[in-house]
Amino acid sequence: MIITRLRLKNWRNFRELDVRLAEVTYVIGPNASGKSNLHDVFRFLRDVCKPQGGGLQAAVAKRSGIRKLRCLHARKNPEIRIEVELSDPITNKNWEYLLEFKSMTKDRVAISREEVRCEGKIFLVRPNENDLIDRELLTQTHLEQIQANAEFREIVEFFSSITYLHLVPQLLKYSEMIGGRVIEDDPFGQGFLERIALSTNKTRTSRLNKIKKALKAAVPQFDNIQFSKDKAGRPHLEAFYSHFRPKAGWQSEEHMSDGTLRLIALFWSLLDGDGVLLLEEPELSLNEEIVRQLPRLIDHANKSRKTKRQILITTHSNALLSNSAIDFEGVIVLEPGLEGTTGRSVNKSETAALSAGLPISDVVLPKTNPSNVHQMELF
Repeated sequence: MIITRLRLKNWRNFRELDVRLAEVTYVIGPNASGKSNLHDVFRFLRDVCKPQGGGLQAAVAKRSGIRKLRCLHARKNPEIRIEVELSDPITNKNWEYLLEFKSMTKDRVAISREEVRCEGKIFLVRPNENDLIDRELLTQTHLEQIQANAEFREIVEFFSSITYLHLVPQLLKYSEMIGGRVIEDDPFGQGFLERIALSTNKTRTSRLNKIKKALKAAVPQFDNIQFSKDKAGRPHLEAFYSHFRPKAGWQSEEHMSDGTLRLIALFWSLLDGDGVLLLEEPELSLNEEIVRQLPRLIDHANKSRKTKRQILITTHSNALLSNSAIDFEGVIVLEPGLEGTTGRSVNKSETAALSAGLPISDVVLPKTNPSNVHQMELF
């Protein structure tokens, strides 16, 4: 299943947004235009679907309340609305889910509308009779209620499978020194090694062999990678490099470069899971030529899977967007304005230039540059 269309009202940067999504979608825009906040819509839906420790109230509270979620430009009709259209190529079903909510009290929100449709059939429309009798029911979505979502549970399972990756190498290298609990859902990769440890030995070996092959082409002197556990049972990744000191041995993750760790996490994520994968700035810490090859690698990895997954990528990278493997119909351009950020696909003039062979980095990306960036000074 993939998300084909997203509509937002009063969500963070977006007073109104209506965009179509492709199997692999690249989201570009200036700093603070809302790229991360667009990703967060899907993380929010995932959090709502959690049967334990989740739900609408928890998802809103996790984001510091509805005041932080509601667009600053919202005036009349201050409800937040999320509408998602989904398509399942296996069953040929097209689903629609709508959630609209508003403040109920200082610390709680209430549902204004919740709807589920599929191929013209209505599965859910709220508020319903029960909601009108007991208004407390409107504090919970039917996504989070197992007894209420049986007819559309495949949507719940789909939202629940959404994963996000923005690995911060230092959290992985120095996790023992930093200590403390891992943030829920581990968005920054502090528990990445534990995720690898949870896979079966057969699966882990197969994936690491594929990662080893890719790393040999990207990392100088890299020769091998393996999974291990120390005497205390803590998981580790170890790399072996061809070196002038042949007995230098294996090096664990704290000795790996930031770029190598981000590549390993990226490769593992492409091989792990079937749900939507949200990648935030995958170009960070990587050599420019490696970045240039990422769209081709992502496309090839996706086509090699039994079940293709949808991937949403936010990026600023000129190198990444210069790759001809990117389908320009899968590009969303965010444009901040006085009334919030809007989003669009490539326009007619851009399409003509891209069809003629020019890269997205030359045609579309320059339009996201701040207009006064050349005047930027400290003194």
